[in-house]
Amino acid sequence: MYRRNILVGVALAGVLVVLGYGQAALQNAAVAEGVQAPVFEVDPLWPKPLPNHWVLGSAIGVGVDSRDHVFVIHRRNSFNQRTETGAAADPPTSECCIPAPNILEFDPLGNLVGHWGGPGDGYDWPSSNHGLTIDHKDNLWIGGNGRGDAHVLKFTRDGKFLMQIGKPGQPVDSNSTDHFGRVAKISFDASANEAYLADGYANKRVVVIDADSGEFKRYWGAYGNKPDDTSLGRYDPDEPRAQQFRNPVHCAEPSNDGLVYVCDRVNDRIQVFKTDGTYVDEVLIAPQTLGDGSTWDIAFSRDPEQTYMYLADGKNMKVYIMDRKGLEILTSFGGGGRQPGQFFAVHSIATDSKGNIFTTETYEGKRVQKFVYKGLGTVTARDQGPPWPK
Repeated sequence: MYRRNILVGVALAGVLVVLGYGQAALQNAAVAEGVQAPVFEVDPLWPKPLPNHWVLGSAIGVGVDSRDHVFVIHRRNSFNQRTETGAAADPPTSECCIPAPNILEFDPLGNLVGHWGGPGDGYDWPSSNHGLTIDHKDNLWIGGNGRGDAHVLKFTRDGKFLMQIGKPGQPVDSNSTDHFGRVAKISFDASANEAYLADGYANKRVVVIDADSGEFKRYWGAYGNKPDDTSLGRYDPDEPRAQQFRNPVHCAEPSNDGLVYVCDRVNDRIQVFKTDGTYVDEVLIAPQTLGDGSTWDIAFSRDPEQTYMYLADGKNMKVYIMDRKGLEILTSFGGGGRQPGQFFAVHSIATDSKGNIFTTETYEGKRVQKFVYKGLGTVTARDQGPPWPK
């Protein structure tokens, strides 16, 4: 028995050595092939400190306008008043802190240059803010994933109300053409003047509307199927792939070449469609991820071909850099933690005209970060960790 255990141990050690060499060979092959990917460094001094003892709550949306001004939306009701917002208590219990306004605007240097948002005349502010995107005319759109949020709002970038589509308090119905179901995010196809809605936390579909009138134009579910609101139960990576989206459908990003990339978050996948809803392809991302899932939000590189796709994975606390057309992960950066360049529930992602990346973090993350584009470089590791300045 003793001799057999030794032989088994030697054999197992041999297998591990072979696997180790195999993994190293794969990594070395990637390096030897000279695989290129964008390189980023975190800017630990961006943005500059907020005034008035303001603090961010769960930050669940980020967008960039034509001037490279960065807009962030957060949840003002996501604080622990005893430990975070004593100055907002009645009576105040300390000098700090106060929830910042709903929407904050930063210039490229990180200065706070504007703020607005919240309930007002003529529209229904969401019960739970979710998502913020700026369209090709520099208008700002937000959704909501709170109970009863069945609508989206459109404003000018300085906060003037323009349009509400849908009304709150509607039932779940992924085949409705007059309301939504807790929209996660809105994205845009400028050439067609269309808005794509990830609809969302209650419904299970992508919806396309006219960006000016709000008119419903088309919608679809996973694989281009007609949406079905039947509960699929919990995601199980060992089961056949679900033929419908699970909640939440978290992003729907149209590219310049007529494709739409959809974050089916809890199913750990990105599905790709033509703009008419025809299914094209899919890719699984960290498919053993349970709970909140791995595919949270997408942004594209700013070159005309949109060569690279940046995928925020809030559960595994990283950003993947992918070959957009090949749907291949080239590398990633981040990792769990609270220091600059790390993440706690990275939720939303956007790029500016210079190729820089901006991210927000939800739950207890409660911040926005900037990652400076440093050009292309050879991939040396699948997971880079925090991209700290050299």
